[in-house]
Amino acid sequence: MQKRGTSCADDYITKPFSPRELMARIKAVLRRRAPQMTEDAVEIAGLRLDPLAHRVYGNGKPLDLGPTEFRLLHFLMTHAERVYSRSQLLDQVWGDHVFVEERTVDVHIRRLRSALEPSEHDRLIQTVRGSGYRLSSNLG
Repeated sequence: MQKRGTSCADDYITKPFSPRELMARIKAVLRRRAPQMTEDAVEIAGLRLDPLAHRVYGNGKPLDLGPTEFRLLHFLMTHAERVYSRSQLLDQVWGDHVFVEERTVDVHIRRLRSALEPSEHDRLIQTVRGSGYRLSSNLG
């Protein structure tokens, strides 16, 4: 049975194959599966996230985030200005094989806002009533 988001060409390598080719194919599949999980640093309105160092800075000062809040912020920053429902965030941040309550997203959004509060970047995380959440530098 084929999983959503994959194709047979991605899943099949003829023998013999090199470990380098295998790694290249795996990275290509992961990039398509989770494009937000790049290694490039992201910066929006003075909020900087460095995935390689696994650090977040608000106006140049380090902020302390848990692993889930870090992944959530990384996703939102790489998809700024778009609204995502709780179920979409669960699929994108937690993975589509994890079974948790949709309200879990609310808890982590609250924790994320709390972690961003010292640098006043908590205002970037917006609740879109009836739809979900977005990260936006537009406060108007």
